[in-house]
Amino acid sequence: MRERQEPERCYALLARDAADQVERHLPVNGKVVVDVGGGAGYFTEEFRRRGAQAFLFEPDLRELGARGAHGAKPPEGAVVADGYLLPVATGSADVTFSSNVLEHVADPQTFLSELVRVTRPGGLIYVAFTNWLSPWGGHEWAPWHYLGAERARARYERRTGTPAKHTLGVNLYAHHIGPTLRHVRAREDVTVVSARSRYWPFLAESVAKVPGVREFTTWNLLLILRRCP
Repeated sequence: MRERQEPERCYALLARDAADQVERHLPVNGKVVVDVGGGAGYFTEEFRRRGAQAFLFEPDLRELGARGAHGAKPPEGAVVADGYLLPVATGSADVTFSSNVLEHVADPQTFLSELVRVTRPGGLIYVAFTNWLSPWGGHEWAPWHYLGAERARARYERRTGTPAKHTLGVNLYAHHIGPTLRHVRAREDVTVVSARSRYWPFLAESVAKVPGVREFTTWNLLLILRRCP
């Protein structure tokens, strides 16, 4: 709720929580972590604090420089790169990490395949995204997206007097939990280690198992996948 007012505090907390989630399955000290679409670099910096060799790949220069107003620079070595075609050797990452990127991707299956490609056999793929029918699915114009994307976007612009950051079908897409789970479970190159609500403090995995209900109550789906040999 305080993302816009306190971005440094919000994203630093989110980065610590995400790194904790990864380390429940694999300690990152000394490991290679590829952060795909990590924006201004909060996640990359947190992984580096924990001893990882972490590298940031971000396609949007505005996101990469988002912390400039606070006097902070992107992590050293950050690369402007598209998640569909990463300049990373096949099988070179111990952890490939993507937080809140999938909902901004037009072709999620190709994006996921690229995350898998750069991960070594036995390594982890962390993918978390805000599903469309979540109360936060419309991002800055949520929850009015339940009444239609264009109506919600127009309402936001009337109320704030500023253009909305996101436009459905341009930089925000209506991805759902059920199809995403069916896709990753059908793949032969990964196994699903965990599928859960990212933010729920209890029953996080149970919520994600109930068809229909999960589309509204999960809020943000967290997938941790393991690359098959």
